[in-house]
Amino acid sequence: MKQSLGLFLASLTLASAAPQAGAQANGPSGTLRVAINADIRSTNPGVNRDNNTDTLILHLVEGLVAYGENGRAQPLLAHSIDTSADGKTVTFKLRDDVTFHNGKPLTAADVVWSWQRYLEPKTNWVCAADFDGQRGNKIESVEAPDAQTVVFKLNRPQPLLLTQMAALQCGGGAILHKDSVNPDGSWKAPVGTGPYMLQEWRRGEYIDMAAYPGYKSRKGPRDGYTGSKIAYAEKVRWMVIKDDAARRVALIKGQVDLLPGLSVSELEEMGSQPNVEVKSAPTMTVNALLIQSHDPVLANPLLRRALAQSLDLSAITKLASGSTGSANSSMIPTVSPYRISPVQNQGHTFDVNAAKQLVAQSGYKGQPIKLVTNRRYPDMYDQAMMVQSMAAKAGINIELEVLEWATQLDRYQSGNYQLMSFAYSARVDPLMNYEMMLGDREKSKRKVWDNPQAIALYEQAAKINGSDHAARQKLFDQMHKMMLDDVPLIVLFNPGDANAVSKKLEGYAPWALNRTRVWNVKRNGA
Repeated sequence: MKQSLGLFLASLTLASAAPQAGAQANGPSGTLRVAINADIRSTNPGVNRDNNTDTLILHLVEGLVAYGENGRAQPLLAHSIDTSADGKTVTFKLRDDVTFHNGKPLTAADVVWSWQRYLEPKTNWVCAADFDGQRGNKIESVEAPDAQTVVFKLNRPQPLLLTQMAALQCGGGAILHKDSVNPDGSWKAPVGTGPYMLQEWRRGEYIDMAAYPGYKSRKGPRDGYTGSKIAYAEKVRWMVIKDDAARRVALIKGQVDLLPGLSVSELEEMGSQPNVEVKSAPTMTVNALLIQSHDPVLANPLLRRALAQSLDLSAITKLASGSTGSANSSMIPTVSPYRISPVQNQGHTFDVNAAKQLVAQSGYKGQPIKLVTNRRYPDMYDQAMMVQSMAAKAGINIELEVLEWATQLDRYQSGNYQLMSFAYSARVDPLMNYEMMLGDREKSKRKVWDNPQAIALYEQAAKINGSDHAARQKLFDQMHKMMLDDVPLIVLFNPGDANAVSKKLEGYAPWALNRTRVWNVKRNGA
């Protein structure tokens, strides 16, 4: 008889209840409450996911490597990493102090099982194409010569292998125990190695996590998703509060301790509360206007350029980010070391008269153009409103189509729209930024740019070692110029990550990857 999810999660709690050596002296205590604007999509890492899902799941699971504070992939479950001279064999030595939430030790066999599952097509892992040969790079085998050693055999050198393994949208390449799935292979619940373990998911209401007493943190300070990760709170409750005003009231009244992702309208109000402080950091998120250039109306590049020149990015940034963001025309975020090139500063000049001339040359007759957006993410809605208003001054007739976020995400994945107000979640390397929007649209409907020359430049950059900054920069600069010519999308800005934090919380810090982390956070007082 199939075990219910509730009984299964309860069994994990019992299995890990006994404190183990290495836990903090006084143990975790109290409950930390975080307000989120929508429920998670699943508990299956890197499968059915969105930003909220990634954020929560990465408190429960860990991969061989993870992003540090600087966005570089560093060891997490791995103790050491060695790459062969030809770049085609990568050997991971595992830490010997890691256990799963069911109390069982991490072994190389668990790594092999996890990665074989990800590469199995029926898993529907969103990042499979980065590793199964669809995009050229392929993991040919994952082997365990002994209990603490895992060997990945590659079809060719893959300079960004570790960066891709750690990707947030991939669930950080989480290493899971086999107990995470049912006997028939279907998903049950994550049995991971993170500082917190899943306790209860009451859909539409809350997700409860309990501190895992067997967790062994890496040494050193907090460092992205690696480094020190101490569960000071005995329990974390992520409360689904869809109404913006209700979330703010809950924080002001002390019913929640943390309100991530403040909208512009919330910044001033939250900053004026005596028991609340606003903390923000620049991010690598890319807000953009996506364009279906195969659409009959938008197929004309003159009209797309007219739209680009009708937009005042500074004004859009100020309104949609509350002055916490940075206007940017490049797929490379402003905080990236690759953004310092003068070429990356180039963009479409805001010029309404020039935009009108391009509209006239394009032959556009004022046909309505639908712009898909949503109200769940205020920045996406606000930027859509601004785009509509500014484009109208150039004679471009845009109508908003406001959808539920889940519906918009489905439309994004299928490419079923003309224009879409969107935000690409933070990526740490320019190649990963370009991968989100560049590629064969017949194979991946979410792509918006399929210029063969740009794809060739991308593939060339993918072969260069990440340490060769100059060679990579040259290719990224060429891609940026090409993107400005083709206008497959219009990059608008990189937002800031603004959070309203109760003054009872100690140790909370936002960061460039725009993800909430509640380890190393203490709640003081009742």
